[in-house]
Amino acid sequence: MQAQRKLLDAQRWHFQHGPIDLVIGADGDAAALASAHAAAWQRFEQILPELVQELPQLRLAVSSSPADCPLQGPVARRMWQACQPFANDFITPMAAVAGSVAQEIIACYQRPGIARAWVNNGGDIAMHLTPGQSLKVGLYADIARLDVAQLQDQLLLDGQFSVDAAMPVRGVATSGWRGRSFSMGIADSVTVLARTAAQADAAATVIANAVNVNDARVQRAPAASLKDDSDLGQRLVTTGVPPLSPALVLQALQAGLATARSLQNKGLIDSALLVCQQQALQTSENAPSETLQAIQLEHHGLVPA
Repeated sequence: MQAQRKLLDAQRWHFQHGPIDLVIGADGDAAALASAHAAAWQRFEQILPELVQELPQLRLAVSSSPADCPLQGPVARRMWQACQPFANDFITPMAAVAGSVAQEIIACYQRPGIARAWVNNGGDIAMHLTPGQSLKVGLYADIARLDVAQLQDQLLLDGQFSVDAAMPVRGVATSGWRGRSFSMGIADSVTVLARTAAQADAAATVIANAVNVNDARVQRAPAASLKDDSDLGQRLVTTGVPPLSPALVLQALQAGLATARSLQNKGLIDSALLVCQQQALQTSENAPSETLQAIQLEHHGLVPA
């Protein structure tokens, strides 16, 4: 299995290596861009082999002591450090792998001549923004609604927001029970904005797990029965969520929102938007200065809970 790359257009590259799938975009001086893209590709080719070498350790729970990180590689250590604040509950460094990889690659673009850049790793995004620059981020709340027609035509977003250089945000991540990784909760999506992509990734996982409710109709199975090398072992993960009453959905969202606001108060995230079965809650509901206050929830009937 070799790393592959493809130029998508004048502004964007696609890098792929095993499970790592990046779309990279950047604006700036032509010479600086060429140098940054070359550096990004060289670094990208090394990342998966590095992670594979430490995979057994990456599947173990993070210690409650910040000084106990047993990992060696820069991406692996970043994964561990992003998850360590959540070590009082079970969490492994794998909860932050996508954001940590994106963050490793964005460093290649943090150089003179690059006005802005972004690395999108399956929806977990790392950003580089120089003063005066901004990025617009689209929100699609429920991947179950995606169909071939939308992918071939124009994707109707549920909302969008902008991140500008003055904000303390350089990472965006989304987690949910239908995502690429397992979730213990029932959220269709939890989108988190944080200082880094690794921090956003870990926090999105934790908040999505907290969007939950006890209902026998929710289908769950041991993670190891679905993927024999899962870092979650025999812990139950969500495999199916039937239509629930609005009251139950709101109960689940409020549980997740309590977790999100706790993380926000600790300075671990900037803001978060939680979506489940057409209802949405966000941390910035009562704080107009926060990043997500201006989000537009305008398609598919998605409404604030």
